[in-house]
Amino acid sequence: MSPDSLTRASARSAAEVNEQIRALWMRAGGTRSSQERAEYELLVVEWAAAIRTDVIEAA
Repeated sequence: MSPDSLTRASARSAAEVNEQIRALWMRAGGTRSSQERAEYELLVVEWAAAIRTDVIEAA
């Protein structure tokens, strides 16, 4: 996942991103390649942004 795809995907909900994180962990089977670690890091950043958006909208 590139930073460009992160920008395009930023409209996804926290639940959608969380599901993708879970799928990544299942695919990795406990050990992650450097590419999977990088993808995971981007997903966590996207998830955190989605959570912040959810909190702001709820307020």
